[in-house]
Amino acid sequence: MPVKVGVVGVGYLGQHHARIYSEIEDTELMAIVDIDEKRADAFAEKYGCEAYSDYREILDKVDALSIVTPTTSHYSIALDCLMAGKDIFIEKPITVNVEEADELIRESDKRGCIIQVGHLERYNPAVLAASEMIKEPRFIEAERLSPFLGRGTDVDVTLDLMIHDIDIILAIMSQQSKTSELRTPNSELKIKEIKAIGACVLTERIDVAKAWLEFENGCIALITASRLSPEKQRRLKVFQKDSYISIDYQNCEVRRYFRTGEGISFDVIRPENKEPLREELRDFINCVKERKRPKVSATEGRDALKVVLEITEKIKNKN
Repeated sequence: MPVKVGVVGVGYLGQHHARIYSEIEDTELMAIVDIDEKRADAFAEKYGCEAYSDYREILDKVDALSIVTPTTSHYSIALDCLMAGKDIFIEKPITVNVEEADELIRESDKRGCIIQVGHLERYNPAVLAASEMIKEPRFIEAERLSPFLGRGTDVDVTLDLMIHDIDIILAIMSQQSKTSELRTPNSELKIKEIKAIGACVLTERIDVAKAWLEFENGCIALITASRLSPEKQRRLKVFQKDSYISIDYQNCEVRRYFRTGEGISFDVIRPENKEPLREELRDFINCVKERKRPKVSATEGRDALKVVLEITEKIKNKN
């Protein structure tokens, strides 16, 4: 039986959720919800489903929902869906604050519902290819730069852009804690110290930010996020003993630089450039069907949010 899904919010990103659900196997797009009724009608007609302006009206018609609305509404919509026993996909960030995320986690555990959080870069083919090469990183550097587009300016750049790299870095460090011979299976590599600086430039929100994370094992991560760049750039570098790995998210390319007897050499990996959102939503549907824990569950979404909120608070306290 196909999983019956609905999409709540068909703005810039939500329309792609609707498109992909209408195309992927084992899935039936039942409904599109948007407070803009004309927009809902247009996409419902395009993808052959029903249109609604209130998500509550579809709760008895679907098995699972994508919540692709402004962050401020994530908690209330998600809670209603969970209380109706529905599995949910929530675009990042999971909620406005950690307390709301914790409540959603408690409710999902109580009702046996799945929550997956939309941290898209986890499904970037370049990230997946590079993850197998990373062994005990000593320094990580991330840059996520965008031109000023006017979109997403209702939140700080830390929540809009930086949170992607925070999530990737936390995933890398979590994997190190699982593979390290010096750690017990349940131990985690915790963040020892956070430093941050940033500024509001073109909006009343933080437009440019830098954060410095020091983990308890000594690894340092330096993260830059800006929506004031002349060009778009998405890069992550991981430095480790005898080599460093450079990930170009945008061009789906991985370069590994390493020492040889003759000096420094490198190899290049260009994995098949699959659409990350399609892979992410396909994985969500698979989790719903098999009742398994998502790669980015509500817990991972909460952890990334907690770090980003602390970075944001440190920047605001300095200004």
